[in-house]
Amino acid sequence: MYDEAVDNPAWPELQEAQRSVLIDLLIHGSRSRAELARRSGLSRASLTRLTRSLIDLGLVSEGDTRPLAGRGRPSELLELRPGSAHFVGFKLTGDAVYVALTDLSASVLHSEEHALGSRDVDSVVGLMADIVASLRVAYPRISAVGVCLAGDVQISRGRTFIVGSAFLGWDEVPLAELVQIATGLPTAIANDVQSLTAAHHWFGAGVGYRSMALIGFGAGIGCGVVVNDELVDGSHGHPGRVGHLTVRSDGPLCDKGHPGCVASYVTDDAIIQNSGVEGATYADVVGLAKSGHPQSVVAFQEAAEALAVAVAHVVNLLDVEVVIVTGEGLAVVDLAGAEFESMLRRRRDPEGIDTNVVFPSFNFVDYARAAAIGAVRLVV
Repeated sequence: MYDEAVDNPAWPELQEAQRSVLIDLLIHGSRSRAELARRSGLSRASLTRLTRSLIDLGLVSEGDTRPLAGRGRPSELLELRPGSAHFVGFKLTGDAVYVALTDLSASVLHSEEHALGSRDVDSVVGLMADIVASLRVAYPRISAVGVCLAGDVQISRGRTFIVGSAFLGWDEVPLAELVQIATGLPTAIANDVQSLTAAHHWFGAGVGYRSMALIGFGAGIGCGVVVNDELVDGSHGHPGRVGHLTVRSDGPLCDKGHPGCVASYVTDDAIIQNSGVEGATYADVVGLAKSGHPQSVVAFQEAAEALAVAVAHVVNLLDVEVVIVTGEGLAVVDLAGAEFESMLRRRRDPEGIDTNVVFPSFNFVDYARAAAIGAVRLVV
């Protein structure tokens, strides 16, 4: 769920047909005019005029030629100019802000991390504005800002609000509006898992799929969904609440008091608690499981089974083409992949068609990059 763009001289106002062609080049790479005309449904003459306008705006350039079969004239490829614009993405946690600056093709050109001195809204917004101002010295073509965080993003009375951000203690915060005012740039706001889902759909493991789901897990767990190439926002800004699906009715309690739900096994804190090791960090428990500590091994096995339950529910309910499982909790799959696969087979509808499940590697800056991609999606 993203705010509407505002006027910004660093980014041109595009017509719908221009947006469509630019998105095609963004997602699929260089194409000939003939390919673009065929995919867009435009005539060759219209497509030529349209691409000329994108070239004049500096967003697209003419590249190499591609030989055609037979005696046809070689086809000149049109390609994106990645450096024509830059985007800043922020991932907010309760303790830090992660920053990624990307070009138009979503390549990360710069990243950094800052501790939050305060969780006060004005303080956090001021920090983000200072970071953008600093980055503009080296990257003056910053066109938009994206922010993602754990919490719901809702639109009310024409304004966008962060609702129920437990890690920051925020509720009813018009964050997009505040950041937009502080930076002077169009600002996209999204739930972090929703943001990661949109990023993978355009630039990651979801490229080429019209339907997909992403389960992101670590400190928490959530699910994003794409249907017919559209990100599902949900009526309250946070679809895909898979964390409280029941795994075992007699299992441990989650932080909301539910017995045996997915979150009571899969989250970092749940794994630490289920390992029985007092005062341990998540990294400590990973190390203990690798060294064969019995209760830590079981904690990861049960986490893998619970994760498989969430994936199976998504597959059974939505019949998507691919499920992407990622996040800072991927050690669960590394340590207990066999348990994950076994439970997935048991919980999936045996009549269903096998859905591809993939596990792309994860770095925490991926959330910040996803927020920057949200900024790209906002203006393109």
